[in-house]
Amino acid sequence: MKVFGHAREYAIKMPKSIVSDRDPIFISSFWQQLFKAHSTTLAMTSTYHPHNDGQTEVLNKTLEMYHCCYIFDNAKTWHSMIPWTQFWYNSSFQHSLRMSPFKALYGRNPPLVAHYGNHSGTPIDVQESLKTKDALLHQLKANLQRAQNYMKQVNKHRRELQYEVGDLVLVKL
Repeated sequence: MKVFGHAREYAIKMPKSIVSDRDPIFISSFWQQLFKAHSTTLAMTSTYHPHNDGQTEVLNKTLEMYHCCYIFDNAKTWHSMIPWTQFWYNSSFQHSLRMSPFKALYGRNPPLVAHYGNHSGTPIDVQESLKTKDALLHQLKANLQRAQNYMKQVNKHRRELQYEVGDLVLVKL
């Protein structure tokens, strides 16, 4: 890859192991040979057992929730919101890391998203992009507030249950 006329080499770090749900891509001859060449172990989960790859499932649900907050009122433009979903996840605090994924990767806090200010001399297309972003963030805040209010209502009907050894409970598997 050439960048600004200078050749740069990028080292690709291959993972030590990959857990796959038997996706046809990972069982192809090409990928098998690539993993073998890089000493990467490929672990296959049992078919129709997504619980074996729980971390990925939790991450996918989280990203889906984030993305739904963005596209709640504009489902037809879901694809244009993917970068915002990615930024939101990467810049949000993760309790398990005790920092954001962005900070874990780059060693610094993520950049702040600037609000639009009427700057004279700024090209019209940049102004429109910033106005659109501000409108999106305003809508996102409204969607999050709506979801938060809904959860407050749901939590009013919850009650703390205490179980003792020997109590009979119904377990749904």
